[in-house]
Amino acid sequence: MERRIGASGRYIDNWNKAIMKLKAKHLSLFFMCVFMIGYLPAQNHAIDSLRSLIKTQMDTSKVNSLNKLSKELEKVGNYDSAFFYAESANTLAEKDDYKKGIAIALGNMGNFYFNTGNYLKDLDCQNKSLEISQQIGYKRGIAAALTYIGMAYYALGDYPKVLECDFKALTIGQEIEDNTIMAANYCNLGNLFDSQKDFHRAIEYYNNALTIDEKKGDKTGMAVDLGNIGGTYNNLGDSSKALEYMLRALSMTIALGDKDGVSSNYQSIASIYARHKNYPKALEYDFKALAIAREIGDKNNMSLDLANIGDIYTAQKSYTLAREYLDSSFTIAKNIGEKEDIKGIYFLFSVLDSCTGNYKATYDDYKAYIIYRDSLINDANSKKTMQSQMNFEFNRKTDSAKAIQDNLNVIAEKKSQHQKLLLNSFIGGFALMLALALVIFIGYKQKQKANIIISHQKELVEGKNNEILDSITYAKRLQEAILPPIALIKKFFPESFVFYKPKDIVAGDFYWMERAGDTIHIAAADCTGHGVPGALVSVICSNALNRTVKEFHITEPGKILDKVTELVLETFEKSESEVQDGMDISLCCINTKTNEVQWSGAYNPLWYIQHGELHEVEADKQPIGKYDNPHPFKTHHVKLQKGDVLYLFTDGYADQFGGPKGKKFKYRQLIDKLKEINGNSMADQQKMLNQEFEMWKGDLDQVDDILILGVRL
Repeated sequence: MERRIGASGRYIDNWNKAIMKLKAKHLSLFFMCVFMIGYLPAQNHAIDSLRSLIKTQMDTSKVNSLNKLSKELEKVGNYDSAFFYAESANTLAEKDDYKKGIAIALGNMGNFYFNTGNYLKDLDCQNKSLEISQQIGYKRGIAAALTYIGMAYYALGDYPKVLECDFKALTIGQEIEDNTIMAANYCNLGNLFDSQKDFHRAIEYYNNALTIDEKKGDKTGMAVDLGNIGGTYNNLGDSSKALEYMLRALSMTIALGDKDGVSSNYQSIASIYARHKNYPKALEYDFKALAIAREIGDKNNMSLDLANIGDIYTAQKSYTLAREYLDSSFTIAKNIGEKEDIKGIYFLFSVLDSCTGNYKATYDDYKAYIIYRDSLINDANSKKTMQSQMNFEFNRKTDSAKAIQDNLNVIAEKKSQHQKLLLNSFIGGFALMLALALVIFIGYKQKQKANIIISHQKELVEGKNNEILDSITYAKRLQEAILPPIALIKKFFPESFVFYKPKDIVAGDFYWMERAGDTIHIAAADCTGHGVPGALVSVICSNALNRTVKEFHITEPGKILDKVTELVLETFEKSESEVQDGMDISLCCINTKTNEVQWSGAYNPLWYIQHGELHEVEADKQPIGKYDNPHPFKTHHVKLQKGDVLYLFTDGYADQFGGPKGKKFKYRQLIDKLKEINGNSMADQQKMLNQEFEMWKGDLDQVDDILILGVRL
């Protein structure tokens, strides 16, 4: 059944790396060919043989061959021809009132509509197929139609109906001992739980499907299962296992000539590279996936691939290209009515607009994203999902429960005579117990009412907490957009590191870099507070730095800080209440050709190591922000040599409590540590600083954001 819908994959993989889209889409053909038609030979030979055969056949035999030919053509992605032969089979079967042939043909016609993104027409065909199969008692046809209907509802975002259909189909598959039906529905259930972010349960269902497909030797099904498992491990953040399963799936789909499967695996492998910000590799695989999706007319995957490419271009700050690809993706998603895709694309638009400074559009896009998200994943859906699962478990255990009850009845009959003799003796005691039970029951009901009220209040609090967490997590993505990519810093300073450890999801500390000719401006900044308040101030201060260098073309560090102070105060003056927030910063301007360094700082000093000795350049004792009797920031000139190391930092590392006595780490100890590790590579220095920090902190909480930049000239 190659029309398996894959579980959620990437879309917004660079954030959280959350929100979802399809990772492989293959479910109907291998299943339908097996349980409705029987064994089929190799594809090309089968197609040629069937085309020859239908010229000589009549009546029901010809209907069966037309249906087989339709399935074979669908297997190789020739959807138009597959629909033509399915329609021909349906016409001939209706003429002869051959109901089983009609049911199969309608299912094949529905597959065409599904593969081309017309899910409503697919539902219409599959419901008709279900009705006819029920009329003639054709259980495998009933299971197939239910499975396909569930897939269409999945694509349309109606998850409770997906569970209802999949559990019914799985129950029939178990009843008639059809492994193909069971594998298909285990796969679909895995997809659904993956979309609900219940990743461990999703992997459990996928492994059930894989076990069945391995026993059958069904390589097409195995490729789908492996791809789904890999995609879910990617969602869990286990890139190593994800890539292992994806490469196994890709190898199998290439060997099978399964273009749709190859496209989906390219898409999933791209998501793994994107997670690790290897954008050139991610784009390579996304464009491969897009080319195949266009070739086979797969609009759903075209939309996903275009969105993924747009997301990467946003991360690379190629905003014009990003908008072009996201616009194309949105148009396709709207046309096919794919709610999951539309939700994800709105989110990507919000990220793009925030990066380009269009904050009104950012708000509108994110608001649309929330609307679509809430329509797909809400409390009603969650409750219906749980109820459906409970019903399935109950039905599965009914037979064994009945057998147990029969045994109990036998035992009860044997003991009935003895019980009658004892019954009268217990009547008086039973009456007293009944009265006591009534008192206990009344107390229990009162307690139950109180528990319901408490439970409801708890649900409300948890709901609000989830909303707050979603908002903060979104703020994290926006804040990450203002940070320069580590790869860009490495491009100009190959021997460098950024040790960045926010205390909360978002941070008041941030690092900043901008190029002006041969000069690179780089800074470590600490805004007032941490968490959400600190993050808001960091966005304002980062924007002021960008404007100062790009808009006002100021390059001298001291004058940059003077202008940033002016812009920050100007922003805060718009508030009706007095705002005292600001920023401490260490700002370097490094000439990459001469190694000449200009530096200025607000409270935070500059440290550099030359010939094994650590030197300090003191900062101005005033912040960026409101301050009594401010003076212009001083620019210091430092002549350094190749091999010297600069350190820019905030106060979080030195202020961390820990050690055997629970005291602060302090700057003296940090100086000793930097001198100790100076001979190591910058990457190793970062690891050593992190190890020292974790050992010092121990079981205590982190008290502030941590930021240290190291650059070896």
